[in-house]
Amino acid sequence: MPRHARGFDTAAAHAHLARCDRKLARWMEKIGPVAPDPRWRKAFDPVDALARAILYQQLSGKAAATIVSRVETAIDSGRFHCDTLARVDDAGLRACGVSGNKTLALRDLAAREERGEIPTLRQMATLDNDAIIAALVPVRGIGRWTVEMMLMFRLGRPDVLPVDDLGIRKGAQAVDRLEAMPAPKALLARGERWGPYRTYASFYLWRIADQATRQATPTKRSQD
Repeated sequence: MPRHARGFDTAAAHAHLARCDRKLARWMEKIGPVAPDPRWRKAFDPVDALARAILYQQLSGKAAATIVSRVETAIDSGRFHCDTLARVDDAGLRACGVSGNKTLALRDLAAREERGEIPTLRQMATLDNDAIIAALVPVRGIGRWTVEMMLMFRLGRPDVLPVDDLGIRKGAQAVDRLEAMPAPKALLARGERWGPYRTYASFYLWRIADQATRQATPTKRSQD
């Protein structure tokens, strides 16, 4: 069974993209090289990462961090998984500021972990991107975008293009000087030339979108 490495050669990715897409290459030269993400080499618990992603949804970073801290106190642990989440009841989660829908999502995640339905980090090394997405999107509150962020920022998979992401679409709009953002289907076709380094292309598209909107601080998109 093939194993998937965490991370990829960003120099090779840079060279490939510079060769295959002149329009993107001009932006890449302006922005400069994008370094590998240090988290590609760090162990993490997928259940914990997904729980945090759930808690951060639709909230500012500061508000979400406050709620996460309260829940960590309530469960007396800095790690979310089925055993620690069982230490607090639904009323306790609500007292921490967790919404009803997010409480249901956390309970579903914990139940699926107990049933062995959430792949471990070791198991993910043997699964391709589509298999990981298929395993995780059935979890309540977890969509394809959330899993794609894990694939890109945590697992370091080289060929992920989150075509539904607004930042990606805005970046592609700027690269091609379009009047409107490309539709996901059109972006998927546009991105074929970037393979097998569509993740690296995405890193640039996000930076291009930030520059195009004159955003000083890069938008946070990973699952810390």
